[in-house]
Parts: sequence; structure tokens; C-alpha cells
Amino acid sequence: MTVYKDLKIIEYEDKYLEDVRNLLTELEEYIISIDEDNLDHLHPEYHEKMALVDLAEVNKYSGKCYLAITDNQVVGLIMGCIYPYAEYDYLDYKCPKRGEIIELIVTQKIRSKGVGKQLMHKMENYFKSMECEYVLVDCFAYNSHGFKFYNNNGYHARMQRLIKKI
Repeated sequence: MTVYKDLKIIEYEDKYLEDVRNLLTELEEYIISIDEDNLDHLHPEYHEKMALVDLAEVNKYSGKCYLAITDNQVVGLIMGCIYPYAEYDYLDYKCPKRGEIIELIVTQKIRSKGVGKQLMHKMENYFKSMECEYVLVDCFAYNSHGFKFYNNNGYHARMQRLIKKI
């Protein structure tokens, strides 16, 4: 695994919006390519709107968006939020404060080189600074590389959502 020595992790700035759009589109195209249910698609408005939707979510829920930059190019990103619990969650759950990763993308050309791990550490440190006790992340069921990455970084499954076509 090559670790980029000149890699910088910075907080999102508006001048990088198009880079964020490109990374999100790259991720969605990958998800589509592995979706055995053929339910995902790339809507014509996805590229333009999805980054704005995610960034609004980050701003609304005490989140952060960090970018990985090397050779003056954005090569990865991570977005996370700190969501409140629903009104009655306390009835059957201890409700520890938790952060949730909503996006993690490293561009295909440099995956498996430590960039994702550095982005995860940056977000985990932010969540710790906000007194979160846990980090949640969803991973698409057909994304075996993603599951391996998260497992190698100390994450484990707690719930699984199952699907059946009827």
C-alpha cells in the first residue's frame, strides 16, 4: 500500500464543489455497476444536485466534509453528520451520541493506498471532539470492497436490511 506523502486532508470549501460532484457521480456509477437488483440509477439531475443535498445535510446536522488532496487534485472525500435521535428512541435504546458517515469516496485510480483510512481517521477525530461514542456507516450490500475496508478499520455489522422482489 502506497501512502501519499503530500496528501492533505482539508475541510470543504465552495471552490471544490465540482470536484465533490465528480466524486459523488463516480461513486454512484460504481454502485450501479455492482447493483445486482438493478434499482440504482443515475438520474439526469444527480450530478448537479446530489452534492448540494449532501452538503446541506452536513450543515444541518453538525457535520463536516473533508477532502483528500494530492498533486493539487481532490482524490477523495468523506462527509459525516451527528443526527439527533427520534423522540421515542430512548424507550428501547440507550441512545449514545453517535456520528454517521454519509459519504466516503476515493477515486478509483488511487484506491487501496491509505487515502480512505486517513479520511476515516479525520472524521472519527471530529466525532470524538464532538463527544460521540460511536460511528455508524452504511455500506451497499454488493460492495464487498467497502465491507472489507470497514471491517479492516474496526467496523462491524450491527443490523442488516434485507430485500425481496415480489
